[in-house]
Amino acid sequence: MSIQLPEAFITKMKNLLKEETAMFLKTYQDERTAGLRLNPLKITNEKWESISPFPIEKIPFTDYGYYYHYQQDEPGKHPYHRAGLYYIQEPSAMSVARLLDAKPTDKVLDLCAAPGGKSTQIGCAMESRGLLISNEIHPKRAKALSENIERFGLTNTVVTNETPERLSQHFPFYFDKILLDAPCSGEGMFRKDEEARQYWSQEHVELCRERQLEILDSAYQMLKENGILVYSTCTFSPEENEQVIETFLNKYPDMELLTIEKRNGIEGGRPEWTKYRLSEVEKCARLWPHKLKGEGHFAAKLIKTSTTPESPTKPFKSKKKQDWQDYCLFEKEYLQQVNWKNLHVLGSVIHSLPDECPDLSGLRVIRAGLHLGELKKNRFEPNHALALALMKNQCRQTIDLSLEGEDWQRYLKGETLKGTGQYKGWVLMTINGFPLGWGKESNGIIKNLYPKGLRIM
Repeated sequence: MSIQLPEAFITKMKNLLKEETAMFLKTYQDERTAGLRLNPLKITNEKWESISPFPIEKIPFTDYGYYYHYQQDEPGKHPYHRAGLYYIQEPSAMSVARLLDAKPTDKVLDLCAAPGGKSTQIGCAMESRGLLISNEIHPKRAKALSENIERFGLTNTVVTNETPERLSQHFPFYFDKILLDAPCSGEGMFRKDEEARQYWSQEHVELCRERQLEILDSAYQMLKENGILVYSTCTFSPEENEQVIETFLNKYPDMELLTIEKRNGIEGGRPEWTKYRLSEVEKCARLWPHKLKGEGHFAAKLIKTSTTPESPTKPFKSKKKQDWQDYCLFEKEYLQQVNWKNLHVLGSVIHSLPDECPDLSGLRVIRAGLHLGELKKNRFEPNHALALALMKNQCRQTIDLSLEGEDWQRYLKGETLKGTGQYKGWVLMTINGFPLGWGKESNGIIKNLYPKGLRIM
């Protein structure tokens, strides 16, 4: 394999890397790396290593990551992916979210979150507790983000489709931790993204830098006292990395760089690539394809040291009388060992909102916590999200599909299945014990309720 790189990019990297250039350019003759990251809310490393249907190799710089052979295997087409057991993610990208050290009591913002790799990683680190707001400015990408949050069974996440500027007006001094995985020129993804190679130019790099600094301004406004900000890109350009951090620190002297641990091939930032040889950027992290098994990434971790006023953002309050009696009847009949908190009816949909959910009025909200289901006339209809947030033992009626037969494929295609002959009503369909979605049994037949938009052809 050999990739055609922009000539101006090659010249630029030669000037930057000097004697390292040959090793760096050689990586473009090698196959790209591919990885998946487990969902620890659903499966342990030990369990996964015993049931993985394809060869895997542990990624050394992240807790739940594994390499796989993308030319041999397609984990995105496996039912375990539909069940939310893992997220397909470039290996180097897995190194960023852990830098936040997100806790179950935190209020966290993932500012440019689509398609959801880092948000799902943060949500799992928070044990699906606390508050995670995952934002994406582009509507189609926000929809994909919401679907991935749902697939992972996260219940603590609000997905918004907003500009960073509008969010900063709504959430001043609000968040304990913010991740800004900034839109960038994508040089680090050249091995896997032909469009990024074709679109690249130095002018595009400069435009990205301007936008990154604008988004950082918004992030700064939303960060509370002693709050942590992680900035990352998937590009090599110093203009978007060390120089962005240099400019940001000059503008906000109360922001201080924290040292990121360097191990397993991860290196520091390059002071010689800043305008004023800022030695502090050595605390940042760079992941190079010629130094580790992964693509290109940059990360910086900062803390806000100044005193900030208390955020004026108010808690969520329902504006109408709440009535979820039909849901309570459903829960009593079909579920067990569940304790959904902060129930609110928004429209006709019952949500379990995250802990300390803020006022969301005026924001474009795609998903607010867990969508339990919809109130119909004199009945409750569970949402697909509820199925993926449950464990098998939390539903009274379950039918387990085996990988050995064809029933799991028939289910994902939306076909009718044979029932138990004993159940009546809602049934949780699982694959080797992991929930996939809902069915409804009547007279020994399972009506398939797998969402039409997710069905395989």
